[in-house]
Amino acid sequence: MPELPVEDGAARARLSAAIDAHAQGVVVRVRLLRAGAQLPRAQTEHASGLDLHACLEGGSLTVGAEPTLVPTGLAMAVPPGIDAQVRPRSGLSSRGVLAVLGTLDADYRGEVLVTMYCLPGAAPYEVHDGDRIAQLVLTRLEPASFIEVDVLDDTARGDGGHGSTGPR
Repeated sequence: MPELPVEDGAARARLSAAIDAHAQGVVVRVRLLRAGAQLPRAQTEHASGLDLHACLEGGSLTVGAEPTLVPTGLAMAVPPGIDAQVRPRSGLSSRGVLAVLGTLDADYRGEVLVTMYCLPGAAPYEVHDGDRIAQLVLTRLEPASFIEVDVLDDTARGDGGHGSTGPR
């Protein structure tokens, strides 16, 4: 293992354990529901998103302005403690074809469907069997507790809402 730039021995051990856990990765059990279904896969070594493919049994469908469910032919058992998010592909988004952000809960076992639509002004988009339609991104969840308080601490931003930190 490369030398870790951490002075504290306990911090070095935590960082080393985190690197080891990351290298082992998460195992997601996937069931292929139909012929032609493809496992999610990264297109490059350092890609954070795994491509999801349309599974249309050799056919195609048209995505327009109304939300359209595009089947992937996959059912997954996402491990508890893992957040599996369906996200749009930037190449499609740049053409006005969007996949809606979605979450696959750990207890869901149905087919992964990607909701897609075209932005107003974009031409309808033809999705073909096997096309890359969205990405799947996996992250670890942190347990959270919420407690009610009467007052929150002050910050420079305070209760400033959308756009309160200045122009783009």
